[in-house]
Amino acid sequence: MEEAIDKTSVEKDPSVLKEFWDDFSKNKGAVGGLALILVFILIAVFAPLLAPHSPSEIFGDALRVGPNWSDNGKAGFFFGTDDVGRDILSRLIYGARVSMSVGFMVVFVAMLIGVNLGLVSGYFGGWIDRVIMRCTDILMSLPSILLAIVVVAILGPGLNNTVLAVAVVAVPSFVRIVRASVIAEKNKQYVMASQTFGASSLRIMYFEILPNCLAPLIVQGTLGFSDGILNAAALGFLGLGAQPPTPEWGTMLSDARAFIESSPWMVTLPGLCILFSVLGFNLFGDGLRDALDPRLKK
Repeated sequence: MEEAIDKTSVEKDPSVLKEFWDDFSKNKGAVGGLALILVFILIAVFAPLLAPHSPSEIFGDALRVGPNWSDNGKAGFFFGTDDVGRDILSRLIYGARVSMSVGFMVVFVAMLIGVNLGLVSGYFGGWIDRVIMRCTDILMSLPSILLAIVVVAILGPGLNNTVLAVAVVAVPSFVRIVRASVIAEKNKQYVMASQTFGASSLRIMYFEILPNCLAPLIVQGTLGFSDGILNAAALGFLGLGAQPPTPEWGTMLSDARAFIESSPWMVTLPGLCILFSVLGFNLFGDGLRDALDPRLKK
């Protein structure tokens, strides 16, 4: 009970947040990653205000126009146009909305499934644990992109099926993290005290144990964002993800690969968007891990 009281008092202590921010802000790479994430989120939220044109609007007299700073640039198209005559800047801006939405939905679905399976597996153990972990091992033994391709091939191409396929790939990592945390927590005194007072297994799992598993879960969630964006872009590049004319970065790469020599900006710009968004989430996740892990504090 004393541990539960201490836990509650610490959660309500505002100095804990200040200490976390002090530790997090020491990592300049993590702060830079957070800044990149905020930039992409703001672009996604305010896409209708920032985009100069509609992402699907076609300008028949401006096919493969170069960026403004190139010799064949044209006013009104800062990053040029694609082979159909659509403004690349507008498609990149709306592509941020698609990619951020895909990342959020992938993490939400994977966390919803993985957390529940991990809690059940770690808390009850026995044959339930063995069945869940063997299924998890089978999923983890397959290459992630190959497994996502198989799922999309079964369900059919499309943005919704892409989210489901990438989420299935991300589930095993959440299951293993939650299960390990539950096994470490379930024999502690506050759990035994709850059992003594007659608390149900559901209450103990979700209201006692789960809050103490949030630190590694949050870190995995941020890293899951980057994996979701990258895998969705890979499926889009292979033609199995978002379908044209949806302005998704991987699909834009796939459409532009035939013009990589004559119009390199059509390939470079979506690739840079994928690079910086994934880099931002990876740096932010590493910073969270360092700030939340007490073993790494000096």
